[in-house]
Amino acid sequence: MSVITVTKDNFQQEVMESSKPVLVDFWASWCGPCRMVSPLVDQIAEENDSIKVCKVNVDEQPELAGNFGIMSIPTLMVVREGKIVRTAAGARPKQQILDMLV
Repeated sequence: MSVITVTKDNFQQEVMESSKPVLVDFWASWCGPCRMVSPLVDQIAEENDSIKVCKVNVDEQPELAGNFGIMSIPTLMVVREGKIVRTAAGARPKQQILDMLV
């Protein structure tokens, strides 16, 4: 499954109402650690049909980032059944990202 770009207009439907667990990557194009994590998040999306992977550009969606108290990027968030179950800030290896989904 490919990565879905999320905005304030489709966040509720794509993330909070998803029947699958959702990995959300809050990022920005100027952020070095975000550029390190982004290909890993893309790989996870391609390799796992059992989850949905979404990205939120904090520069384009400041209101959405503010709603979730995103203070540093990248921030990865796992949402299950409309509830945030895990959050992690900063770059991390692929296995640590996968471990968040368990």
